[in-house]
Amino acid sequence: MILQNSNSKKITEGRFIVLVGLMGAGKTTLGRRIAPELGLPFIDSDSEVEKAAGCTIGEIFKNSGEKIFRDVERRVMLRLLSQSPAVIGSGGGSFMDVDTRNLIREKGTSIWLRADLELLYRRARRRTHRPLLNNDDPRNTLMGLMKERHAVYQKADLIFDVTEEPPDKMAIKLVETLINYGIKNKKVAPAE
Repeated sequence: MILQNSNSKKITEGRFIVLVGLMGAGKTTLGRRIAPELGLPFIDSDSEVEKAAGCTIGEIFKNSGEKIFRDVERRVMLRLLSQSPAVIGSGGGSFMDVDTRNLIREKGTSIWLRADLELLYRRARRRTHRPLLNNDDPRNTLMGLMKERHAVYQKADLIFDVTEEPPDKMAIKLVETLINYGIKNKKVAPAE
C-alpha cells in the first residue's frame, strides 16, 4: 500500500497511533499496513504480552486467570507507551483500563476500529487462540463484550468503521481518516 502523501508522516511526529477494538476488528492486520505509511514501526501488544509472560495468552488465562492477564497487559502497554512512537495494535481489553486510556491520550491518538457483530464473529471464530471465545457460545460472548466495551471504546480520539473491504483498501481509508483528523486537530484531548 503506497498512499504517497507527505501529511501521513507529519501527523505522527512524536505520537503513538493506538488501534483499539474487539478481537477480529483488524488491529493487527490494519496496523501492519498503516505503520510503514506513517513512518512508524508496528507493535502487536498481544505478542508483547506473550513475550513478557513467556507463554501464550491462552496459557495465562488457563494457569493464572484473566485478572493476572489484565495486569500483565496493563504493564506491557505502559512499557510500550514509554518507548519510541509506534503504531500499536492493542489487546481488546487494554483500552478498558482508565490509566492506560489516559496515557494513550497523552502520548498518542487512539482509533477505535468499530465492526459489526457478524463481521467480528466470522473473523474471530476462525481462530482458536482467543480465550474469551473458547466456550459454547462465542457469538453471544462477543455480543456481551460489545455491550460492555463500546461505551468505553467511544472515548477513542477517532472511530473508524471496518467493513468487508480488502485490508489494503481499508488501510488506505484509515490513513486518510488519520490525516484528516491530524490536520483538523493539532492538540491532545484532556485526560479523564
